[in-house]
Amino acid sequence: MARKDPREPFTRIDVKEAEEMKTSGAAVIDVREPHEYTAGHVPGATLIPVSTVYARREELPRDKDLVFVCAVGQRSALACEMAAAAGLTRLFNLEGGTEAWTKAGLPVEK
Repeated sequence: MARKDPREPFTRIDVKEAEEMKTSGAAVIDVREPHEYTAGHVPGATLIPVSTVYARREELPRDKDLVFVCAVGQRSALACEMAAAAGLTRLFNLEGGTEAWTKAGLPVEK
């Protein structure tokens, strides 16, 4: 279930919510490293490694919800903070990351 901590500029979501948001048109941003991404990622996810999120902030859609995903949810939380610093507000962090996505039996692209 979505959880919003007032101290964070993003909402934490679970796999089911992420899948629903993706189906509804949210952009999925994978912030892992390229070798992790090629090993398997959420279908349709855009690769923007966490170390480049702020520098590549113009590539983040401003007209969509943004679901950030990493391996387990820590780097994606940091990426949400960077996106917030760039002025974006529709930010969501997939708790459990790609690991949770895979464990839920959802498809991955390679």
